[in-house]
Amino acid sequence: MSAIWALLMRETSLAWARGGGPLVAVGFYAGVATFLPLAIGPEPARLAAIATGASWVALALASLLSLERMFERDYEDGALDLLALAPLPLELTCLVKALGQWLAAGAPLALAAPVAAIALGASPALAPLVFLCALLGGLAFAFVGGIGAALSLGARRGGLLTAVIVLPLFTPPVIFGGGALDAYASGLPWQGGLALLGAYAAAAVALGPLAMAAACRNALD
Repeated sequence: MSAIWALLMRETSLAWARGGGPLVAVGFYAGVATFLPLAIGPEPARLAAIATGASWVALALASLLSLERMFERDYEDGALDLLALAPLPLELTCLVKALGQWLAAGAPLALAAPVAAIALGASPALAPLVFLCALLGGLAFAFVGGIGAALSLGARRGGLLTAVIVLPLFTPPVIFGGGALDAYASGLPWQGGLALLGAYAAAAVALGPLAMAAACRNALD
């Protein structure tokens, strides 16, 4: 357990130190919320109609910013070879790395999500559900994004390749989370969308580390 905790602290601190850490992602998220009204107009009714969907698209794109570096620097300096030879299974190491990514980027983005949604015109009553959906969505983004980051190891323009791989996989959480929020705002049953989002996040947590470890072993070989 001490080894897992030490690895989690290492990954979280590295994620904070890489290029500004979550501040870059939160800054990007705030920038989208700021510039969107300038692009489509300041009418409250128009902004309220797209607030939840726009905040989810911005959340997905902001989650991409630090994915490339989840494995790349460890791969370049040889730390990934040592992690692969460590007593901890590589699958568990990948799980901890993705969890550290979520704590460093996903959780701050989840805190910013209700603020951005309300700033775009969403009802303040949506804030708790926006936060919960963003937490689950960020968890899915971190673990699914880790698969893309591992598959792009050693490739030129790895960040572009990671985005190409993971953006289609980011679509279901955006649909489920945005659908749940829209249904709640319209007074319709919203629990189904939240349940599907939770199921997707759980599947990503369960299967993501297996795919990440297989991709890392392939890159190291």
